[in-house]
Amino acid sequence: MNIGLFGGTFDPVHRGHLALARAALERCKLGRIYFVPANVPPHKQRQPLSPFLHRFTMVALATAEEKAFVPSLLEAPEETEFGRKVRGDKPNYTIDTVRRLKQSLKSSDKLFLLIGMDAFADIATWHEAEVLFRECEFVVAGRPGYSLADVANALPESLRPRAEVTKPFHKQPATGDLVLPGVTIHLLGDLKQPASATAIREAAAAGKPLGRFLDAPVAEYIRKMGLYK
Repeated sequence: MNIGLFGGTFDPVHRGHLALARAALERCKLGRIYFVPANVPPHKQRQPLSPFLHRFTMVALATAEEKAFVPSLLEAPEETEFGRKVRGDKPNYTIDTVRRLKQSLKSSDKLFLLIGMDAFADIATWHEAEVLFRECEFVVAGRPGYSLADVANALPESLRPRAEVTKPFHKQPATGDLVLPGVTIHLLGDLKQPASATAIREAAAAGKPLGRFLDAPVAEYIRKMGLYK
């Protein structure tokens, strides 16, 4: 079976996330997609986040109607013992999450990592990035202004094509498949779902309607819990 792994802060999960997942589901014939809220995202350790429980609950609400979407506790906070943490919270590196998930999969299963273009642009800085490309294929949702050359040039240096190879692709949109030695990337193009978690939090703080960005159960949960006030 083809399996998708979609990690993120999901603070909150919004229609852009769901559009990416649905497009990946169809494009790569995925049988299941695990939505994995991060407890301590490495690139956002200084950014205040809503408690993990709220973010996981919003993911569960947003994915309830899709049989192939599975809310996951792979990066849940460490268990506690007598009121104290057994181990301190550590950054949730994607490579570690991939390895944990693979332990529960069959050897015949194939893993696909779902990611937005903005996050992919920093992929070379990720922990064990080169290994990550060996462990799974990538599914990347495009954004206007990104070319196929931009995608190739974002790769870790050891996997990046030479400049003369990528030069002709600076005007080619980031769509289709990019297959290089040790790298397979499926590019979804622009999904036409402009949604910013920051803008959503600001709208919630101002008491504005959220139906434009969020499914009704998630919007109602934010209202009831007073999140982002």
